[in-house]
Amino acid sequence: MSAAREYELDEQYEWARPPQGGWTADDLDRLPNLPPHTELIDGSLVLVSPQAAFHARVMKLLEFALETQAPDESEVLREMTVRLDDKNRIEPDVLVTQPYEFLDAHQTWYGPQQVLLAVEVVSPDSRERDRDVKPRKYARAGVPHFWRVEEEGGLPVVYVYELDPALNAYQTTGIYHSKLTLSVPFPIEIDLTGINPRRP
Repeated sequence: MSAAREYELDEQYEWARPPQGGWTADDLDRLPNLPPHTELIDGSLVLVSPQAAFHARVMKLLEFALETQAPDESEVLREMTVRLDDKNRIEPDVLVTQPYEFLDAHQTWYGPQQVLLAVEVVSPDSRERDRDVKPRKYARAGVPHFWRVEEEGGLPVVYVYELDPALNAYQTTGIYHSKLTLSVPFPIEIDLTGINPRRP
């Protein structure tokens, strides 16, 4: 799709109407007025609701823990899109790259072969996508590790999955409350109760 692609704007909402066949991954970089963190799933734009405190705290906890424990040759990023194919470009809450897979300063997405781990923190409006749609798409694209984080009693519960290459699907390897301890994709230990805000 060329950069000269035309968009028809709905004057009432100043939104672009979808072209025949739906949007493409490249369109996310060119569409005007898109809200932050807009994703593309099966050629349709998906807009996200405002972030809850639980969601923000979990992302902060995981980003810090992964940043301090991931291999030096990997990169840990929040809210960076992954272009799975021409019709799917989704944004994990946190991702860890494969070793030595770094983007230049102006790149806006990773390819699935560059991603070692994708993490989704479930929100009420994203439950179906995070539990079903996104894991299937990550697995089919070959992302080797996936974590889904759910809220239970104000604390995170982490569901850990590993790709079974024979099935091209994820298999659950564990469900973690209070403490996450893993040896793959690298040794990691996270105190999941650490999302509690600091008290004076």
